[in-house]
Amino acid sequence: MMSPQITPIADTAQDLELAERILSPEGERMSNPLLDSYVDDVDAAQLRALHRDMVILRRIDAEGVALQRQGQLGLWAPCQGQEATQIGTARALAPQDYVFPSYRETGVIYARGAEPGDFVRMWRGEEGAGHDPAALRVAPLQIIIGAQTLHAVGYALGIRHEGAGEVAVTYFGDGATSQGDVNEAMIFASSYQAPVVFVCQNNHWAISEPVSVQSKYPIAGRAPGFGIPSLRVDGNDVLACVAAMRWALAHARSGKGPAYIEAVTYRMGPHTTADDPTRYRRDDELEAWRRRDPIARLEAHLRSLGELSDEQIADTQKAADVAAREMRAECLSMVTRPPLAVFDGVYAEPHAGLDRQRDEYAAYLASFDGEV
Repeated sequence: MMSPQITPIADTAQDLELAERILSPEGERMSNPLLDSYVDDVDAAQLRALHRDMVILRRIDAEGVALQRQGQLGLWAPCQGQEATQIGTARALAPQDYVFPSYRETGVIYARGAEPGDFVRMWRGEEGAGHDPAALRVAPLQIIIGAQTLHAVGYALGIRHEGAGEVAVTYFGDGATSQGDVNEAMIFASSYQAPVVFVCQNNHWAISEPVSVQSKYPIAGRAPGFGIPSLRVDGNDVLACVAAMRWALAHARSGKGPAYIEAVTYRMGPHTTADDPTRYRRDDELEAWRRRDPIARLEAHLRSLGELSDEQIADTQKAADVAAREMRAECLSMVTRPPLAVFDGVYAEPHAGLDRQRDEYAAYLASFDGEV
C-alpha cells in the first residue's frame, strides 16, 4: 500500500515537494522507485503524443474562455495549468473504463474522444448533454460539487456485481473533499470494495478559499483513514500522472477495491469565467507556478533527449489551432431550440399541470415583446 508523508503543509512550495514525481520542474528524469515500473514502456513517441495532447487542450481551453467573453457561452471552467493531471490520468484508462467528471475535466473528455461541439454544448445551454456518455464512456459533466463521486461508486458496485473488467474513475477538486458526498462515497467504496479510482485535482483554490484552509495535511492522507490506499503525485508531471493512474487502475481492477490519487497542481486562471482571482490570489504565487508549467516541463525533457524539434512543435500548434477553429465553428453553428420546447418530451402522455406551466411561461416571454 502506498501512502503519503504525513507532514503539515506550510506553503505551496513545500506542498509540491511532498508529492511523488518522475520529471523535475526543469524536465530532468528522476529515479522514482514507487512509479518507475509503471512507465517503463513509455517511449519518446508516446511522450510526444502526451505533449501534443496538452498543447491542444490548452488551446481548446483558451478558445472556451474567448467564446464566453464574446457572449457565445454562458460560462466556462478553465483548466489551464492542470493539463498534465487530466491528460496523464485519462490516457492511462482502458477503453472499457467509465469516467464520472466534475465540470472542469475538459482534458478528460478530449482524451476520451470528444467531438468539437462536445466541449461547448452544455456551456451554451443547448439541448441534451454536452457529449454522448455512451460513446465516450464519460458521464455528463457534474456541476453539483462532489455528487459524481457517489455516482461513480454506485456504478462501480454494478461492475463488482456483474464481474466486469471495468473500473469507475471519478474526478473532483480539493474543495470537493470538504463535501459530505465525497466522504460518503469513500466509505461506501471501501466497505464494499468497489472498483473505483478517486482522483483529486488539488489545484490549491476552491473558488476563493485556499487549500491550506481546508486541509493542514496532504489530502491524500485522508484516504487511508477510510481503508483506501492513496498516492500523492506532482500533478504538473504528466509522466507521474500516467504512472499513478496505472497503479490505481491495477489495484482496483484486481479486486482489491478503491484507490485514491491526489494530483498536486494549480489553477492558473479563474475558477470560472464568472470569477476574478486577482481579488484573492497573490501575483508572486501565480508566477511561482508558471515556472512549473506542465507543458514546458515535458517539452524541456523531450528536447534534452533530442526527441522534439521546432518543426514538431509548430506542427502541434497548428493542430491545436485547427481544434480551436473547429470548436468555434461548431459553437457558432448551433441552433438553439425555441424556449417553449423545454416542455417537450417531459411526459409521455398529456399533462394538465405541464400545459398550465407552458401557458404561464409563454405569457412571461410575451411580456418582453417590444423590449430592446
